[in-house]
Amino acid sequence: MFVHSAEFVRRHHKAPEREISVYGVEKMEDTLRLCRLNLAVHGLSGDIRGGGGINSYYDDPHKMVGRFDFVMANPPFNQSEVDRAKLVNEAGQVDARYPLGLPSVNNANYLWVNQFYAALKPTGRAGFVMANSASDAGGSERELRRKLVETGAVDCIVAVGPNMFFTVTLPVTLWFLDRGKATGPRGDQVLFVDARHIFRQVTRAHRVFDPEQVELLANIVRLWRGEAVETEAGSAARLAEAFPAGRYQDVPGLCRAASRADIAAQDWSLNPGRYVGVAPGQQPDDEEFKVRLEALQEQLEGLNAEAAVLQARIGQNVAELLEA
Repeated sequence: MFVHSAEFVRRHHKAPEREISVYGVEKMEDTLRLCRLNLAVHGLSGDIRGGGGINSYYDDPHKMVGRFDFVMANPPFNQSEVDRAKLVNEAGQVDARYPLGLPSVNNANYLWVNQFYAALKPTGRAGFVMANSASDAGGSERELRRKLVETGAVDCIVAVGPNMFFTVTLPVTLWFLDRGKATGPRGDQVLFVDARHIFRQVTRAHRVFDPEQVELLANIVRLWRGEAVETEAGSAARLAEAFPAGRYQDVPGLCRAASRADIAAQDWSLNPGRYVGVAPGQQPDDEEFKVRLEALQEQLEGLNAEAAVLQARIGQNVAELLEA
């Protein structure tokens, strides 16, 4: 992500070594060394902390609250085994990195959302990958999502199809936050984009976004923001087809700008499929079935992962009993 950020800066005719400084936290020692090497090879300055038992849930080596212009992340999904007691001090106050509050469920998705939101400056922006289930999760997670939407910082939510990552086969959702949006004309709106049908099939088990497709998706957001579009990668034709008037409009099956009242009516869901609808000629029932099946598949994989942890723990306990 850091290297791609540098390439983005270069494409806009600026020097990344002067424009950006990189900060990060990495738990795994080997990955930490590779990250630092990668930054050095590309001439980027970076302060990447890690190793020595650093844990992003409990530790804050960069004193991150309100500090950063941009945040990008691809956190692990549906992590359990987080000791929430460590997120509260002796006075009973929740760590400042969790301003929306703590979820009552044993799932770290909204701990990550909290951290990314808290790290931003008043005009900061964040983009991160999140499990689809986080968009519709109920209970305490729905309440945290409501609080986030009501800050006005949720900018854009993009649904992405399966097989876009080597390590995760499930469909995912891209969340974009903009803390400066809350005081502007779009403060009451969230842009939803359904990009599940936009991809290039590389192999049976892997898909990618081509540069033209990335540019198209970015231009949808630019039109919604009232910014100039970019067409160097070749998205002009598809952009003109979707937006013939040259300005943003809701396009069934592709994008919709929803108000806060619209989102409240959908029980504070941030699932693009609930707002965008389906393209002409597509069957709504088929689309709804796909959404439900994807959610069930994601839930099944999460349960399988939990079962594997429990099985290992039971095996360890049995072994200890036999040795006693």
